[in-house]
Amino acid sequence: MDELTPLRDATLADLPGAVSVPTYDRTKLTAGIVHIGLGNFHRAHQSWYLHRLMQAGLAHDWAIIGASVRQADAPQRDRLLAQDCLTTLIELDPSGVSAEVVGSMIGYLPIEDDNAALIAQMADPAIRIVALTVTEGGYYVDPATGGFDASHADMQHDAAHPDTPRTAFGAMVAALRQRRDAGHGPFTGQCCDNLQGNGAILRQTVVSLARLSDPALADWIDANASFPNAMVDCIVPATGPAELALVRDMGIDDAAPVTHENFRQWVIEDDFCAGRPDWDRAGATFTDDVHAYEAMKIRMLNAGHQLLANAGEILSVPTISGCMAHPAIAGFFARVERDEIAPHVHAVPGMTPEAYVTLISERFANTAIVDTTRRVAFDGSSRHSGFVLPILRDGLAAGTPVEGLALAEALWARMCAGNREDGTEIAPNDPHWPALQTAAKAARDDPAAWLAQRQYYGDLADTPAFATAFGRWLAMIWSDGTQAALTAYAKG
Repeated sequence: MDELTPLRDATLADLPGAVSVPTYDRTKLTAGIVHIGLGNFHRAHQSWYLHRLMQAGLAHDWAIIGASVRQADAPQRDRLLAQDCLTTLIELDPSGVSAEVVGSMIGYLPIEDDNAALIAQMADPAIRIVALTVTEGGYYVDPATGGFDASHADMQHDAAHPDTPRTAFGAMVAALRQRRDAGHGPFTGQCCDNLQGNGAILRQTVVSLARLSDPALADWIDANASFPNAMVDCIVPATGPAELALVRDMGIDDAAPVTHENFRQWVIEDDFCAGRPDWDRAGATFTDDVHAYEAMKIRMLNAGHQLLANAGEILSVPTISGCMAHPAIAGFFARVERDEIAPHVHAVPGMTPEAYVTLISERFANTAIVDTTRRVAFDGSSRHSGFVLPILRDGLAAGTPVEGLALAEALWARMCAGNREDGTEIAPNDPHWPALQTAAKAARDDPAAWLAQRQYYGDLADTPAFATAFGRWLAMIWSDGTQAALTAYAKG
């Protein structure tokens, strides 16, 4: 298409007729939510649910103000502000492609080292929810104990400088202090990251950080603020040249489009101290038993992603759908899900673990979604700790098979050696990459060197049923190749 229509409020009527656009008056929206972390997932998920309510004439006083505490996000902020914070969402379904423009976000705060603008916005009583998508590893949790990591330099800084914090959590504490001192109630803290018990983890981080500098404030937050648990789900690839070309092919000049699969799920604990939008009217589920939903999703989908991505990286399979088309990887995935993960997952209304395996297998195999193994394998130190190792512990405790889960850990160790079997380099892909790579190279000759990373494995290194299987699989991967190990496991 020769001429592109720039994405702006003023040009919405000029967009191609097949593209759905906001039908509400965005100039009359008022803010009720600050969202920290404006990545693709938020814009395809939480922002979309709110947009759907707004399309129905609801929640016009709940618009989103975007925020970030990372200077690296400044270019994205510039891109979004230049297009009035609008985003083109492109749904990728094997049967066809459709697009809609989401308009529930109305501003993006300046990114500042002292977070002054963010604190001031969150201190405004009109803001009733502060939500976050800051990655699973961003909550200052000690991976070995699950407790708050008070020794981290960021937390020490924010405790010593509570009025000029560097983290999102320090900014939340500062804003809550201002609200308390002004006689206002707290906001709800809403975690939208893939963490089991994510609301409880957010509460732990905020309250524990506050306690380091102001115990009375910590008690006030703990007693009055809400931190609902939630489960979020939608496969949302990173935006690259292909996605930018796709939106241009639709005739739209959007510098920050988002592609996503034709599936979304949001299950939320109904615990909001200052009110909430009626997200259930847009398809979300409110329940008192988020845990069962999130256990199914985190254990089967998120852990399953790690099974695929680590093997795919080693074997130079660039996408998740490509992994599902690879017989050895797919066979490994199917058996681990069926025999080693599903036994530790309970059914939820309308979905058994067996049916969920079928569902996620179909979603992962969607060739229209170009979800890279590199993106899915990112931050394995958090994702294996949070998604895979808890299942392994349950399997050991119950006496159920763990061979495939031990193989999954061996694949992670092999991937972290930093090269694929075809000789190409795997670029650093974890916040702790240098240490992981050192351990991975040492483990080629001594598998115990990998398990000695107690911050991840704790006493699992001392468990013969796991440690012996891990060492055997890692040795086979290095001697016979990854495909041979995967095939041997799948055949039983």
